[in-house]
Amino acid sequence: MSVTISSVEHARQLARRALPPAVFHYIEGGKENERTVRANELAFGRVLFDAHLGEAIKRPETKVTVLGREIAMPVVIAPTGFIRIVHKDAEPGAARAAHAAGIPIAISHLSGAPARDICALNDDTWFQLYMINGRDGVKASIELARAAGCRVLALTIDLSAITPFDRISRALPSKADLANAIAFLPEVWDRPRWLLSLLAGGLTMSCPNAPPAADGRAMAVGDIGKLLTATPPTWDDVAWIRKQWDGPLLIKGIMRTADARRALECGADAISVSNHGGKVIDGVPAAVTVLPEIADAVGDKLDVLLDGGVRRGADVVRACALGAKAVLIGRPYLWGLAAGGEAGVASVLRLFQRGIAATLSAIGCPSIQALDRSFLRPLPDQTVWNDAPLVTRFD
Repeated sequence: MSVTISSVEHARQLARRALPPAVFHYIEGGKENERTVRANELAFGRVLFDAHLGEAIKRPETKVTVLGREIAMPVVIAPTGFIRIVHKDAEPGAARAAHAAGIPIAISHLSGAPARDICALNDDTWFQLYMINGRDGVKASIELARAAGCRVLALTIDLSAITPFDRISRALPSKADLANAIAFLPEVWDRPRWLLSLLAGGLTMSCPNAPPAADGRAMAVGDIGKLLTATPPTWDDVAWIRKQWDGPLLIKGIMRTADARRALECGADAISVSNHGGKVIDGVPAAVTVLPEIADAVGDKLDVLLDGGVRRGADVVRACALGAKAVLIGRPYLWGLAAGGEAGVASVLRLFQRGIAATLSAIGCPSIQALDRSFLRPLPDQTVWNDAPLVTRFD
């Protein structure tokens, strides 16, 4: 499908028109009042550039080395679960687009495509890990990731409870059966293109990368919900996982300097400063506001990444100037996927590439590697950064 996307916000608007409301809210929404969702994005607007003029940087270098691999720009596709409901291209389409852009893709533990298939499309595939079924389940998942050829294990550590949504939205079906199809019909009757895309991609709800259920059968999306929080990882588990996995290990969900140091002590090679995009708990700081202190504490000992609120190439440059090696993007690529499948993801990634290069040129910085805080104005207090409006935006 050919699609022209002029900005990430344009992709969002196209996604809203393309998707049934419940699916759009699934991507867009966060917990409770969504203050953290908004703060993640608004905080970048408080990070102001201090351009170095007269440098005439025409072709800045956007390449960077992350976890031992050079990538074309400091952007990674974030793990996002159950995206087969967004577009039939799903993870394979996103993997192809990421490979063409020269960047990694991290796949969710709940992805609908087998990890081995994604690795065949992108040789820099990262495997997200939850503590589903405790250490036995983790061991099975690590063996699957290793056999598939995943390069990086990304342990998500910040999911230990499910807090409420304020959004009024129909719940997504957990099973592909006639009863659910009839109940969901009011959401899709005026989205025939989306429905045809879903039918073309198949209606399976299986999770081929999850560990098997206790009775040995393959698990589906409906089986996993409560298991995500049943056995949240401890730091002892993190150290144990480090011993099971001999490749690069990233710990995702770090928001405190003390936890960043614990991740380092447990043998992590990287961390992602992340509040889970505001999808776990509301009322925590924007991720970028705590990035500088964490980067100062451990950035010389491991790779510090960031996710949450990144919407344009200039945001990537801001994050890297504050100490991140790279960022992970979730909602932006999903909006592109909804707008145009693989082509939509590719279009969003081109926007990021152009935005990064243009911003580097504009501030007089020759490369991502040369970024530091001298390219930023003095930073305001982080309590001001989180002064997000209290009015919930459910448009």
